[in-house]
Amino acid sequence: MNISHHFDDATLMAYAAGTLPQGMALVVACHLHWCPECRHRVKQAEAVGGALLDNISPVAVSDSALDDILASLDEVPAAAQKQVKTSEPNQTELPDPLSTYLNKSLDDLPWKWIGYGMYQVDLNFGGKGAARLFKLAPGVSVPHHTHTGNELTLILRGSYSDEIGRFRRGDVADLDSDVLHQPIVDTGEDCICLIATDAPLKFTGIMGRLIQPFIGL
Repeated sequence: MNISHHFDDATLMAYAAGTLPQGMALVVACHLHWCPECRHRVKQAEAVGGALLDNISPVAVSDSALDDILASLDEVPAAAQKQVKTSEPNQTELPDPLSTYLNKSLDDLPWKWIGYGMYQVDLNFGGKGAARLFKLAPGVSVPHHTHTGNELTLILRGSYSDEIGRFRRGDVADLDSDVLHQPIVDTGEDCICLIATDAPLKFTGIMGRLIQPFIGL
């Protein structure tokens, strides 16, 4: 796999620190499954974090601190409580973190039609932001948009091109409010992406604003 687009340092630092929303953490984990370069950068981030912790002076904690931590561990999000079925997941196309969660191939998912040549599967993580699988037919483009927060996209199948460049399987787009783009599928096969956001997209045209309630991003 020839990966050309990687995560920003800030995203990998947040992942190493455990501060990303669940959907975004899943996107990063899936890319790390395929990308040795970003795995190495995460190890570096963890080493930096460990060194910083070593230099922090200890402080007193309350007597109930341990009980509070244990209680918070019991508050598992609904998505994380999903039962894993006994059937074998697709081990060849999907990265392990996503394969384990879905437990089925991309072609067997309950894709929901949301517009011409556009389909999605909501991963229903809850909490901050949203995480979805998107499938776009050949030649289909997403309306021009920017972002009110951050958007992480991992290509699982096919490819698309936009103002930034060409993104293929394994590539990630790490975008913020400074980016205005319009991805378009540039091959003869569907493009399937795992997308996570921490705030709604901001469509610049009337068509994008019309479909936004149906997309949910």
